[in-house]
Amino acid sequence: MTAPPNGPDGLSDRDRAVLAVERQSWAGPGAKERAIREQLGISPTRYYQLLNALLDDRRALEEDPVTVNRLRRVRDARRGRR
Repeated sequence: MTAPPNGPDGLSDRDRAVLAVERQSWAGPGAKERAIREQLGISPTRYYQLLNALLDDRRALEEDPVTVNRLRRVRDARRGRR
């Protein structure tokens, strides 16, 4: 479950921070995981749980449609290969 929203219909600061991490480019997987721990203070496992929930949240789509739609396509492609 995501953190409580700041406004009645908005995303929390943590949710916005998760989306911001996904907008960045990373030199390798280690750099991203390190940034997740340092910037967000959570484990990469928890981060990906939160991110996956955000992909199904209409508020996240309204906040950052480019990132959310890109990640939905990636997720759907992975599911299709299984």
